[in-house]
Amino acid sequence: MDPNVKVVVDTMWVLITAMLVFFMNLGFAAVESGFARAKNCVNIMSKNFIVFAVSSLGFLILGWGLMFGDGSGWIGLKGLFFASGADNSPATGEAYKGVYSAISWTGVPFWAKFFFQLVFCGTAATIVSGAVCERIKYVSFILFSFAMAMFIYPVIGHWVWGGGWLAKLGMFDFAGSTVVHSVGGWSALAGVILLGPRIGKFDNGNIKAIPGHNLGLATLGTFVLWFGWFGFNPGSTMAADPNAIGHVAVTTNTAAAAGIMTATIASWLLMGKPDLGMTLNGCLAGLVAITAPCAFVGVGTSLLIGAIAGVLVVLAVMMFDRLHLDDPVGALSVHLVNGVFGTICVGLFAQDKITGTATGNGLFFGGGFKLLGAQLAAVISVAVFVFAAAAVTWLILRATIGIRVSREEELRGLDIGEHGNDAYAGFQVFATE
Repeated sequence: MDPNVKVVVDTMWVLITAMLVFFMNLGFAAVESGFARAKNCVNIMSKNFIVFAVSSLGFLILGWGLMFGDGSGWIGLKGLFFASGADNSPATGEAYKGVYSAISWTGVPFWAKFFFQLVFCGTAATIVSGAVCERIKYVSFILFSFAMAMFIYPVIGHWVWGGGWLAKLGMFDFAGSTVVHSVGGWSALAGVILLGPRIGKFDNGNIKAIPGHNLGLATLGTFVLWFGWFGFNPGSTMAADPNAIGHVAVTTNTAAAAGIMTATIASWLLMGKPDLGMTLNGCLAGLVAITAPCAFVGVGTSLLIGAIAGVLVVLAVMMFDRLHLDDPVGALSVHLVNGVFGTICVGLFAQDKITGTATGNGLFFGGGFKLLGAQLAAVISVAVFVFAAAAVTWLILRATIGIRVSREEELRGLDIGEHGNDAYAGFQVFATE
């Protein structure tokens, strides 16, 4: 192919898939608001809308520099502000080729790369929204998201995708089971613990179900997320490589389908009915789990990964309830539990030359413990850093401006208290508030 044509094709692929990932913001907004009560719908929609704006500014001001600037194995140190560094840092030069050694990024414009990475940063930040919904102060969520986009997410991004110490250790995370989903999950867990549960969720030690107000909206949002994931994972080839794109698209879809089926069956067996919320989260669990290994495993293995993820998400939802950790949308079960699981799956199931690039075999394909060890090191180190950094950020916010709305505002609904709006003005809402 003519090199100039290849640059155009690669650039278009990077930008189009980034736009698909951006569209996932709509999916998150719909899923979260559907799983929440009607009285908090405006608040959740507003958080999911503004979080991408906040992420865009934070990542531009400092996040890109920390993530991709030349520096140590721990953090970028040069060209920190407003993406001002030269386009030759570890992550924009040789290391940015990722797992595809034949792909050269030298011709793809800098801002195309920036935009692709930005939408991933925004996704990590919006994961937190659902887990802390229905009791978080609007301004506190905005400030936390800003800190996450500027500091927390970029540090982990540098470790894995910026030529940092985890990359040098041999850790692989193709599209972000760790960098995006685990980072969002650990940040959310810290917020859930420090916020405490919603009023009435665990009265007298009993677990009370608080149904969402619109499962139709949640279903629509899940379809949007499933669609957007075909930008998320295949787009992470970072070039229009036909074989790689096709392979990653099929492993991604297969894991989602398997997760749907096993989550439905598991909820049917454990809860007596095929719960729609569990089915939806089963889809997302399969997608999260396959995000790290999607380029390194066969289609048959992706089915297994998705099937396990679907069961894990149901068990995790029940576990967090029993631990009295209130997560209204199941974000911890989807993104944290299956982000960790997906990362480990690379060490267990990775095969050589699935997409034309040797990754080092996983444990079950004769590769020994080296790759699995690198994946476990990533899981542990990311957990420690992100949870600690997020907890400190939440604690600072709690000590200064507070992070939880008043009891009266929570009972009335955040739509009126925080925004002075009613999502369903003029309509009678019959759902239990």
